[in-house]
Amino acid sequence: MEINGLPLHALVVHAAVVLTPLTAVAAVVYAVPGRWRDGLRWPVAVAAVVVVLAVWTAYLSGEQLEEANQYGGPLAELLETHESRANILRWATTAFGAVAVLAAALHRRRGVAQVVLAIALAALAVLTLVYAVLTGDAGAQIAWYGISG
Repeated sequence: MEINGLPLHALVVHAAVVLTPLTAVAAVVYAVPGRWRDGLRWPVAVAAVVVVLAVWTAYLSGEQLEEANQYGGPLAELLETHESRANILRWATTAFGAVAVLAAALHRRRGVAQVVLAIALAALAVLTLVYAVLTGDAGAQIAWYGISG
């Protein structure tokens, strides 16, 4: 799919690259008890859902882009690395989004449930952040391959 001649992947990936780290950092702040917690409750949950949509759209549009192009040599290896990392990212992001919504919905609960959700949210936020960076780096190497390679 294209928009104004540009592949959808090239457009939507920017939303994923910007929103994913911002949402992950906000989720870690939310997970730590403090005065920010109440105010970040729904913004983190909504942003996490937007991130899930952006990452999945980027993943699926990347699949379409890959099918439309046949790469060989070093570029194929870069593409395989990018695709492998993106696969992990989409599932980590999905789990992150689900836990963010669950944490927001159960925000007022106290005790073990709140602690478990906070730890799970922070851990998934960090995992999502790491794979967003790794996937983005691999994608950037593909994009710049034609210029520098």
